Amino acid sequence: MALVTILDEDKTITEREAIAAYLNLHGIDYEHWTPAHPVAPDAPPEEILRAYAKEIDELKARGGYVTADVIDVSPETPGLEAMLRKFSSEHWHDEDEVRFIIAGRGLFHIHAKAGPVIAIEVEAGDLIRVPQGTWHWFNLCADRRIRAIRLFQDMAGWTPIYTESGVDQGFLPVCFSESSGFISPQADE
Repeated sequence: MALVTILDEDKTITEREAIAAYLNLHGIDYEHWTPAHPVAPDAPPEEILRAYAKEIDELKARGGYVTADVIDVSPETPGLEAMLRKFSSEHWHDEDEVRFIIAGRGLFHIHAKAGPVIAIEVEAGDLIRVPQGTWHWFNLCADRRIRAIRLFQDMAGWTPIYTESGVDQGFLPVCFSESSGFISPQADE
């Protein structure tokens, strides 16, 4: 289940309904799909897409998405550091960023135009939609593993447009849940 942390307010939200309501205030859609389909987290992408075909079709109808794929990132991924540098710099896209997490965990930071930076830790079962134009960045958690279904509104996918604001430099790229092995940076102060 997701975990939302608002560092400027020293606030953490852990209940699903409260997470969805808070993120909705910032234009971000959050759902938790349970129970997950009986498909192994390391199943081939085609098997995962077949297992979630009904949900993918519903998302396509709701958001105008035309294609879906599976991204699989692990410590063994070739060029991992370069890939992570692309995602961990604040950017935005001309289309929505939609992820349904199959395995692993990651951390989205959302930089709202008005309001605090929001850290959203996602894990298996979490669905997040970051609307087009939303300034954000993404990091993996300590296990450096995430597998997710991605949906796109354009067959070519999206391209990051970097803000170069430097805001992302002021936040630690760590996950906050107890299972991640990390603690909130404020605990060190």
